[in-house]
Amino acid sequence: MILQGDAIEQLRTLADESVNMCITSPPYYGLRDYGVDSQIGLEDSVDEYIYKLCNVFDEVKRVIRKDGTCWVNIGDSYNSTNRSSKADKAYWDRVGYDKSFDAREALPHADRKPMKSIPTKSLIGVPFRFVLEMMNRGWILRNTIIWHKPSCMPSSAKDRYTVDFEYLFFFSKNNKYYFKQQLEPCKSNDYDKARMKKGRVKYDGKYGNDMGQAGVLGNGKTRNIRTVWSINPSRVKEAHFATFPEQLIEGPIDAGCPVGGVVLDPFGGSGTTGIVSQRQGKQYILVELNPEYIEIMKKRINTNVGVFFECGNVVT
Repeated sequence: MILQGDAIEQLRTLADESVNMCITSPPYYGLRDYGVDSQIGLEDSVDEYIYKLCNVFDEVKRVIRKDGTCWVNIGDSYNSTNRSSKADKAYWDRVGYDKSFDAREALPHADRKPMKSIPTKSLIGVPFRFVLEMMNRGWILRNTIIWHKPSCMPSSAKDRYTVDFEYLFFFSKNNKYYFKQQLEPCKSNDYDKARMKKGRVKYDGKYGNDMGQAGVLGNGKTRNIRTVWSINPSRVKEAHFATFPEQLIEGPIDAGCPVGGVVLDPFGGSGTTGIVSQRQGKQYILVELNPEYIEIMKKRINTNVGVFFECGNVVT
């Protein structure tokens, strides 16, 4: 189902421990004005932003099960007021965004004043501040996943490197939680074979390597997925901004939610979480403040599955 409204207010309508997992990409700090009241991301200070954002995840923690997990994609930004360059605009033109879209909306607002508490031109450190506050509020950080973007947005900066990655943080509510191990193909080499001979754990009568069940399995053909994922960014033309790609969240949803379970996204955006959840045979709850994105969700998600809610009323 889809709920339209403020994330905290809508989450408060959900029962305790009623969803299996949460996966989301909240509005980044100082990135874009979505044109709606109560939006997160345009606060005067990064501390206020982190405080408001983590208040949302306090409610998320309440509504996920004891064995639930929470996955958050979040990026950083610079403490500056620079407008986008011609190179940035050329990128958006190349990937086919609506011609009326101003590339400056994809970058920190030109009108936003630099924070005095942080040196101008410095990265603000939003992901790190967010992680520390989440841990202070009781979340367990299990992994920091690097989302590498092979076709990242170009940068006109000549005094630093072009940023081609974002973070995906994997939290759990408790020490024991539901997790379906994710494997990837691997080719056995002499190093792996040598380690397997010295292995400490057996799998079906065969020794595995010394990383135990989280490493190369006994047959040497698969291994636990690593934490650097190279995935190209995605886009939804109607939304006029880059969204996280389906491929980025397919693994986490498979790992964190059994078939028939419920996946929560408190910042639903264009509905990608709903699409992937539905494809995997899982239910979904998407919360979105902007009514325009609700319409985008409806077009993207099969309306024959689930129930749509808008302002508390069923939408047929």
